[in-house]
Amino acid sequence: MSKNRKIIAVLLPIVIASVVVYQNLNESYSLPVPSVTNTTDTSIFSSSRVTKKLFGIYVTPKNSPVQPEKFTGYHTGIDFETTSGEANVDVHVPVLFDGKLVVKKSATGYGGVVVIESAIEGQLVTTVYGHLKLSSVITPVGQFVKKGDTLGILGKAYSNETGGERKHLHLAIHKGGSINIFGYVQTKSALNDWLDPKDFIR
Repeated sequence: MSKNRKIIAVLLPIVIASVVVYQNLNESYSLPVPSVTNTTDTSIFSSSRVTKKLFGIYVTPKNSPVQPEKFTGYHTGIDFETTSGEANVDVHVPVLFDGKLVVKKSATGYGGVVVIESAIEGQLVTTVYGHLKLSSVITPVGQFVKKGDTLGILGKAYSNETGGERKHLHLAIHKGGSINIFGYVQTKSALNDWLDPKDFIR
């Protein structure tokens, strides 16, 4: 046997054994890959929370799934409800789409309301977030925000923070760049100016 073959014969089992040991160690002790959770799939953005006011539902003080009711019209967004266990817990509201914060104010029927201008598949839209605790929204008007960033927290139920409403999030998406925070419209055809937010959540 030549000298090279003797060396190979000696080294080959060592190399094979090293590879096997390395693979076993790698499989046994490798660090887990962190899973990235899209915030629109958890927290307040869960389709299971949309149980009372859906997009386009016609509401009156008599037929509303929420009582007492003071509004009449076709609902322009969807309402994400909170649980009884969240009554005194901070419920964080993440940003649904990348965009620029264009409105941050208190408004009748909402309490704190924020509007973010974004582009969805090339279409300009403004997303309305209603019933927020306004002091929790630290992003200034004009600043860009990223999807998943914390926008703020929901306001306290039946307080000025929610415009006297229950603790929940009203989320609406208006087509175009004009600011429209109406929670209801008076004709069904007017709903054509809005998108159903449920199409963008799971």
